[in-house]
Amino acid sequence: MKRFLETMIIFAVLLMLVLSGCSQSGSGKGPIIIGSKIDTEGALLAQMIIALLEDNGFDVVDKSEFGTTNIVRIAILSGEIDIYPEYTGNGAFFFGLTDLDLWSDAAAGYEKVKQLDREANGIIWLQSAPANNTWAIAIPGELAEQENMWTLEDFAAYVNQGGYVKLAGSEEFVSSPVALPAFFEAYGFSLSGNQLLVFAGGNTAQTEKAAADGTDGVNAAMAYGTDGNLSALNLVVLEDLKGAQPVYEPAPIVRGIIFDQYPELADILNPVFITLDLAILQTLNARIALEGDVAATVARDYLESEGFLD
Repeated sequence: MKRFLETMIIFAVLLMLVLSGCSQSGSGKGPIIIGSKIDTEGALLAQMIIALLEDNGFDVVDKSEFGTTNIVRIAILSGEIDIYPEYTGNGAFFFGLTDLDLWSDAAAGYEKVKQLDREANGIIWLQSAPANNTWAIAIPGELAEQENMWTLEDFAAYVNQGGYVKLAGSEEFVSSPVALPAFFEAYGFSLSGNQLLVFAGGNTAQTEKAAADGTDGVNAAMAYGTDGNLSALNLVVLEDLKGAQPVYEPAPIVRGIIFDQYPELADILNPVFITLDLAILQTLNARIALEGDVAATVARDYLESEGFLD
């Protein structure tokens, strides 16, 4: 009987050691689900987050390029994803505050959406990047020169005088109150259905290439302020002198339940995002959109070059 008990004790100890070893074979942190929108910069920033978390011992699930703004927003609120890069100016749309002038102030807009999202949804906004990736309209340089068209006021006058325009944009750009409709309201023009070429996704590489190539008669395109291929395609961004668009600075946003469990996420991600200014994002985005590099490779190259990865 004594030998039997000794054998059972040894067996139990061995079993505990085996189970302990199994539990330590993973990182013990996570998994954390990383999402992003369907566009070049969304993929780039999501891959940065993934690489940084993996380097810090987290298990991650890659759901980058998950969907449009509405889809990823619903996903984080429902817990389907845990982190994704969002833009400060979208706070105007999320909380129905599009009439507030504060969204044109980078710092004020960030603080407002950070406060509102935490109070209403338990969503934590981490450090935003100092780069304004705002909605814009771009036209071919040749058209800009020919019509002396450099601002959205010039564009509105051209449209209202019967000038030919066909604009390529995403469904979100065309329908969101803070996007193309905001330009309509601020500058007093409109475009009919046959003056629009609407893409399902939000990738400006498609819309800008359509304008540069004249695809289906397109001569204007939805663009973002940090796009890297504008100059290469000889497209001119029309200046928004009236500030119709909010400031859109990208920042990682995290479900509160995840942040409470892993507050070190701020220490991992904030130092990287503060370095991502307009010039850097344009350069990195260009590598993906123009040179065809994979977003994960571009993200890792930048992080390694700046010493953020061990």
